[in-house]
Amino acid sequence: MPLLAFVAAATLSPGTPPTDRQEPKRSWTIFADEIYVAPGKRISNGAIVVGGKTIGVVGVGRDDARDDELLKVHAVTAGLVDASVRIDASQRSVEQSSEVTPRIRAAESLDPFSIDWERELRRGVTTALVCPPDMDVIGGLGVVVKTGGPEDAAHRTLKPDAVLRGAMGSQPSVGNHPAFGRPTDFYSRRPTTRMGVEWEWRKAFYDAAASRRDAARAFDGSDVVLRALTGDLTIAVQAWTTQDIRTAVFLKEEIERELGGKPRMIVDAAAEAWKEPQLLVRSGVAVVLPPFPASGRTGEGSFMAWDVAKRLHDQGVPIALSSHGRPEFEDRLAMQAVYAMRGGLAFEDALAAVTVTPAKMLGVDGRVGTIEVGKDADLVLWNGPPLEPSSRIVGVILDGALVVDPRAKE
Repeated sequence: MPLLAFVAAATLSPGTPPTDRQEPKRSWTIFADEIYVAPGKRISNGAIVVGGKTIGVVGVGRDDARDDELLKVHAVTAGLVDASVRIDASQRSVEQSSEVTPRIRAAESLDPFSIDWERELRRGVTTALVCPPDMDVIGGLGVVVKTGGPEDAAHRTLKPDAVLRGAMGSQPSVGNHPAFGRPTDFYSRRPTTRMGVEWEWRKAFYDAAASRRDAARAFDGSDVVLRALTGDLTIAVQAWTTQDIRTAVFLKEEIERELGGKPRMIVDAAAEAWKEPQLLVRSGVAVVLPPFPASGRTGEGSFMAWDVAKRLHDQGVPIALSSHGRPEFEDRLAMQAVYAMRGGLAFEDALAAVTVTPAKMLGVDGRVGTIEVGKDADLVLWNGPPLEPSSRIVGVILDGALVVDPRAKE
């Protein structure tokens, strides 16, 4: 079988101007006991040759590799994909004067110098969805980016305007209050309850739909909401509890039934999705699970079953796992796959939940998620079987650049 070639682009260290940075090496040959090309497909005693920013050939090794280009590891997987990394989630990234801000772009508030990026990259996460914080009902547009690379965030972007982000539940209403007469500030507004949050969602979609016939119903960002209504833009909704998941799903079905829309929806942080998986199956909704908590309790008082990933997968619900960008060691994305396997999810399905499945959800599976010819050269190198508690990530290649070197001495 022919051999895979791919190239890597390196991350710049914080504070180093791109013009002063030496171009990284983009030529490697990796020998591995196991190459996990895709979930359910592996090559034993194989090799990957890197030479450019994309993958060329995967298969047997070649004899002409130079010693300084040769890497030997136990296993290789595709770079991990986090569909809810939650970096840059402070109030500085939120438009606070309104609850419905579809035009706000997370890409415009990203801090490429944040140490959080390097942490995620060293943990094997090479691609991530970053969204506006869930402090507004409809917060704006999320962006899919590489976790390393040039300091200019625009050059890390894999897919701009990837999702329309918003939230159900009580979080968007926190800080708002009734006017009780004369308003005292712009927080004297709806929503102040879960019902008010749902009302803002419905009003935005109904007004956007009506604006096609009556221009007076248009509002700032109604064109973005229309793209979500027609299915041109995926809706990503945070909903932790059963009642909020129901509200999100019922909203999707109402848009289809009453407005003739064809919305696509991802429910993020769906900790209690295990209670009514048939509802998700019926509506065709995908799910991103939050980090597994030791106590079982997660955001907004929800309870997350230990086997939630297996339950949803067995029902045919597309699932992705997420670390939510948390810094704790036990919350890293690879460990979420370990926890899901403890809950009964098969290894191949756990691997898919941190690689190709989130890539498909975000519409970037043509570039990342599996090791294939022509795809981005994003690879994770392991010193043992992937997703095992005793195994470590010893190397990471991003766009062909070796950003974590397995040869480095600790």
